[in-house]
Amino acid sequence: MKTLKNWCLIACLSAISAQGIAQTSSTDTTKLPTDDLRRWSIGANGGFLTHWTPFNRKTNGDYGTPHEKFGYSFFVKRQILSSLGVQADVLFGKVNASKLNNFPEGVAGQDQSGYETNINWAADLRGYFTVPNLSLSIKPAVIVPYLTAGVGYMSYSTTVRNPPPSMANVPQPTSGDGKSWFLPIGIGFKIGVSRAVNIDLGYTVYSIRTNNFDGYKSGLNDHMSYAHLGIEYSFGKKNSRPLQNFSTVAVVHEEVKETAAQLQARLAAEEQKRLQNEKDMADDDNDGVANKYDKCPGTPVNTKVDGGGCPLPAITVVKEKEIVTQQDRRVIGDAIKNLEFAYGKAEIKERSYPTLDRVAELLIQKDFSLKLAGHTDSKGSMKANMSLSKARAQAVKNYLVSKGANASRIEATGYGSLQPIATNKTAKGRQMNRRVEFTLF
Repeated sequence: MKTLKNWCLIACLSAISAQGIAQTSSTDTTKLPTDDLRRWSIGANGGFLTHWTPFNRKTNGDYGTPHEKFGYSFFVKRQILSSLGVQADVLFGKVNASKLNNFPEGVAGQDQSGYETNINWAADLRGYFTVPNLSLSIKPAVIVPYLTAGVGYMSYSTTVRNPPPSMANVPQPTSGDGKSWFLPIGIGFKIGVSRAVNIDLGYTVYSIRTNNFDGYKSGLNDHMSYAHLGIEYSFGKKNSRPLQNFSTVAVVHEEVKETAAQLQARLAAEEQKRLQNEKDMADDDNDGVANKYDKCPGTPVNTKVDGGGCPLPAITVVKEKEIVTQQDRRVIGDAIKNLEFAYGKAEIKERSYPTLDRVAELLIQKDFSLKLAGHTDSKGSMKANMSLSKARAQAVKNYLVSKGANASRIEATGYGSLQPIATNKTAKGRQMNRRVEFTLF
């Protein structure tokens, strides 16, 4: 019972909401082939049959407890318009329920009472009404909601289980065969999975024009419902689509759209001419020369130009190179004289900082370049002396850069003990050889 209610809910919600999805689900913008669409289709469905319907009274008809039974059906459909078709159906299956509502009070066995009706066949012809695809861009709908209504005729056989004992003024359920007219009313939707194939999900209520379908003559006509899932195949050419998936209003819209596009193209061409003339007489780069006569468009702002809008030759200003003065040399000399390092290390002693600060200030003010050459005495290995001389020259460079000097204009090199300026045999000579030379240029 719960399963059937869920099927009904899905079908109802789909009919309300699926149209919006249908108009945006497909990316196929192929123009509607009005003379080449799939109009004939066949299909098969399977699902559940029950005597419960939304239209039954509170007691669910003559019996209180429905039991869903499997049913199956086949159909042939001819689509006349995108929103209208004619469909012939045939249904087979069984309807089963228990607990006769009018079972006499005080009589045991109500829970075991029931019936099962075998539908030998139920054939009908119904109208198939598609919720229109109103897309103006001629996109085939992927989800197509529909409604059906028609008339049919059935043959059935009913078997009654555990009927109550005969009592005065109480109808007695009876088994037997019968035939009856019925009115099918359905709702559902198709889901397009390819150009030729749709998945069919639907729910149909059958109003049977007899009160003996369930074996109990209560004075009211009986009902049943069929919730089903199936597949539909449409016949047609390979690249064609079912007519039910297309919008009929889109054909007229396409013609109107083409005419509008032509008018818009003409209007755009005239507008382009107007804009071009406006552009020709404008001065985009604000150099005083109209674009039409500007031989050098896009000149930078405030650029002086000639009559053709081209920049006038630039006047090159040659910057005189700074000359190293005697005062500059004294600054360098003081730095060399006062430069001291920790013994055997590349750490500059603090008392050397003031004269080095003046060197950094000189480099910044006059943009000089400076070469630093580190030297050692002959004590120690050649490798150690070379490393120490390089490290001390680099230490001086790092200090000057930390004070704002341009690192790219300072070169630091180490020569070890290869370029002595005094003998290494005396302490005084060795002290003179331990030095960093400054060359300013």
